[in-house]
Amino acid sequence: MNTTSPVQALTQQRLLLQLEYNTEKEAFRRQTEETGIARLVKRGDAWWPLKVGRSYFNSLNQLVVEVHRTTDTDVEHNFEFGKTVMFFGEKQLFTATVNYVDGDRMVVSVADPQKVATLENTANPGVMLSFDETSYRAMFAALDRAIKGKGRLGYLRDLFYTKQKPETFSFAPMKFPYLNAVQEKAVNEVLKAKDVAIVHGPPGTGKTTTLVEAIRETLMRESQVLVCAQSNMAVDWISEKLVDRGINVLRLGNPTRVNDKMLSFTYERRFENHPDYPHLWAIRKAIREMRGSRKRGDEKYHQRLETLKGRAIELELKIKNDLFSEARVIASTLVGADNRLLDGMKFSTLFIDEAAQALEAACWIPMRRVSRVVLAGDHCQLPPTVKSVAAMKAGLGKTLMERIVENKPECVTLLRVQYRMNDEIMRFSSDWFYQGKVESAPEVKYRSILDLDIPMEWVVSPDATQAGEAFVGETFGRVNKEEAELTLQTLETYIRRIGKERFLDERLDVGVISPYRAQVQYLRSRLRQEAFFKPFRRFISVNTVDGFQGQERDIIIISLVRSNAEGQIGFLRDLRRMNVAITRARMKLIILGDAKTLTRHPFYLRLWQYVESLKKL
Repeated sequence: MNTTSPVQALTQQRLLLQLEYNTEKEAFRRQTEETGIARLVKRGDAWWPLKVGRSYFNSLNQLVVEVHRTTDTDVEHNFEFGKTVMFFGEKQLFTATVNYVDGDRMVVSVADPQKVATLENTANPGVMLSFDETSYRAMFAALDRAIKGKGRLGYLRDLFYTKQKPETFSFAPMKFPYLNAVQEKAVNEVLKAKDVAIVHGPPGTGKTTTLVEAIRETLMRESQVLVCAQSNMAVDWISEKLVDRGINVLRLGNPTRVNDKMLSFTYERRFENHPDYPHLWAIRKAIREMRGSRKRGDEKYHQRLETLKGRAIELELKIKNDLFSEARVIASTLVGADNRLLDGMKFSTLFIDEAAQALEAACWIPMRRVSRVVLAGDHCQLPPTVKSVAAMKAGLGKTLMERIVENKPECVTLLRVQYRMNDEIMRFSSDWFYQGKVESAPEVKYRSILDLDIPMEWVVSPDATQAGEAFVGETFGRVNKEEAELTLQTLETYIRRIGKERFLDERLDVGVISPYRAQVQYLRSRLRQEAFFKPFRRFISVNTVDGFQGQERDIIIISLVRSNAEGQIGFLRDLRRMNVAITRARMKLIILGDAKTLTRHPFYLRLWQYVESLKKL
């Protein structure tokens, strides 16, 4: 029996997080010192050389500078809102924070005007992702609060770490005619929960639809809720769905996709659209001009300056209060919930989407502001990223959602009906990951593109004795060029079978997935070179498994890359990633892999046998 107290368990978490912090910081230092800048550019972790654009004060009175990427614009980069970046020239210059990214243009906020001048006067400047101290600081502080927690925070901590029964309200279940029976049950369980509820959504089961309904229904009882997720993309996704249902969302931070619809519910855009903003802007301008033209011996300078500053603060607070009082949903990333804009705010309910992708420490950041929490996600899909092998083995990768699922199965509602995949594509995932409990909705069960087509195929790529994988640099990953060529040939053959006209008329879409980033880059460059694919390019996306999280396509092709005499499969052993990859396809799934290498692992052996069995039906 486990006799570890909740406080001891969280103290252990903190030690493991410290280990992860040290590992990541050291890896970043090594990478910066040893990895050439060209490699960082190719990995999407740096832009170099940069074109420096204008600098100005944004609506939140932050000094920001625009920079533009001038080379390698086809490489998918990893810059997004909130990330810390380092500018460099001959040497490291200074760090800044990403305000937003729009294609090859990025706006970063800078603390000191002197630094902008330094950047403008640097020959061939560049920018790279920096080590993220901010997130770690927020997570350490959150764990410390939870460890010392009294009141509601202490109660939730003790509840999550023990077998103690969570409390519930009792009322007659409500009917939701546009949800299926299990989705309806999930919403009712959320409404009944006094402490915690979990919506477990396997691929295609309508987790977002259910969560949006649960939020909407909660807002019939509460004036405002806090909605968080691990990534900016997940926050954008749920925010967009809530806005589509007519709910007033205030998004702290900037979206990943910068378009008018997404920007319109951000705090920054709302702030500058407030009727009092022009007045505030005029006062701020007057303050800057005063500071720039101060005359010696001007005794009233300070008095005038303080008066103006006081008026500016007053107006800022008024605008902020107006925006927060109008909003029904406050949405941010988990780390973003540390934002000083939320200081002093309390909410009855916190919703955490994609909770199975978040480190437990991150989930504790918004928890201090709430009295109950609803987690939604799927711990059989993408896990949180942990760099330290030792911390991973000691349990840092175990999420809060997994912990509560183990301790409190009565809190969990598993969504069982999927609306995405042909039944034969879905069946393997359901059997392996969900004890066969997921079923297909009748309308998708037999969906296919071609008559008498087998929905799942495994195309055997050249084995290790003929060619196999190659390693591209220490931190860049693996590539299998022969398999990449075969991937494109297989796709071309399938498009020809469908017929070019039909493919374009029906706007069929294709996802090409590889777990390895080097293979993704290689496939993208080859796809651009092949004349055959030119008419279809806008319907074909190539990305890593993580890049396809939450998405779906008519046709999915997976290039597994690994091919060696030793049967080494590296991080393909993380089966949750494979669950994501094989469940993106609506109608056709084609796997490419060296069967000799892969089938030494029981999962891939079973997958191979399953695909082979479909041929006999």
